[in-house]
Amino acid sequence: MSGEADEIRGSSETIREGGDGIRGTALGSAPVPLSVLDLVTVGAGHTASDAVRTAVELARTAERRGFHRYWVAEHHSMPGVASSSPAVLLAHLAAHTERIRLGSGGVMLPNHAPLVIAEQFGTLEAMAPGRIDLGLGRAPGTDGATAAALRRGPHHEGAEEFPQQLAELTRFLDDSFPDGHPYAGIHAVPGPVQATSPGGVQSAHRPPVWLLGSSGFSARLAGSLGLPFAFAHHFSAAHTLPALDLYRASFRPSEVLAEPYALIGVAALAAEDEQEARRQVMTGALSMVRLRTGRPGLVPTPEEAEAYPFQEAERRFVDSWLGNVVHGTPDAVRQGLDDLAKRTGADELMITANAHGGAARLRSYELIADAYGLPA
Repeated sequence: MSGEADEIRGSSETIREGGDGIRGTALGSAPVPLSVLDLVTVGAGHTASDAVRTAVELARTAERRGFHRYWVAEHHSMPGVASSSPAVLLAHLAAHTERIRLGSGGVMLPNHAPLVIAEQFGTLEAMAPGRIDLGLGRAPGTDGATAAALRRGPHHEGAEEFPQQLAELTRFLDDSFPDGHPYAGIHAVPGPVQATSPGGVQSAHRPPVWLLGSSGFSARLAGSLGLPFAFAHHFSAAHTLPALDLYRASFRPSEVLAEPYALIGVAALAAEDEQEARRQVMTGALSMVRLRTGRPGLVPTPEEAEAYPFQEAERRFVDSWLGNVVHGTPDAVRQGLDDLAKRTGADELMITANAHGGAARLRSYELIADAYGLPA
């Protein structure tokens, strides 16, 4: 492990361009930079094309209102989530935005050959120079059977080999395999090798790597490598504080970061009144009930969620789930986000809005931006 860590820590020398490409700036009255996590959800009565169009509109809205970054996450075999191919989505979004950082929150590294990820994100960097983040996770982003179909092998092996895969990916991103290594003559293109070719003028800048997690494993690894860390508070709230403490305690300064930088994903939805906000977030709650009980589907309508006969165990799950979703009027959501930032010490809040329709999600981000006085 120490050798792999040295490989990762010793690279990344050229990720900075007008800053470190990681730290954002809090705007308006926001306590920390605000960002967006979009699952590109597909609601009942809508198509994946509708969801992608909403994603474009949301990315543009986030850019206009001063959100720092916009990420999409890799999921598989989930009818209500159209983000199975983050790199493809990000290429589309890059063509429709100009300034906002775009990235993966995340790509599930064990599902892919490291060289393929390096090539995909090298291509994205060429499309949107200085705007791409590469967030990596070690979970499959799906169930075990689908993971096996993706990886063509025992699904548990990929997670166990995550540190080695990370080291290999970093070597491909930096074109830094040592002489004598079996991959020394293999280059991820677009990438740094183009700058060293005769007549080459390719920038050596490459996307910063983030580690994502919902437990202590990635927190400790990110800290030991001096990498930025993103924690999934929105579905693992009980582990947020222990993971952030572990990340900060494990942190060793690197060429990437001199100090820890941690963002947390938080589910939040604002509406003009509390009743409407509750009505909207119940669609996401019902989606989670169905997912947890092996019945994944499209995101239900508010009417369907209102009429659903929740069983006692399901109601307890919903109550627990909604306890970690910041929702209500814009002022209430602002207060909830402020409290969360203060309680966790997070350096950035990445907001995901769970609702059936694109209009409700777009309106929520506008209301949150208004509550913080972000640029109009």
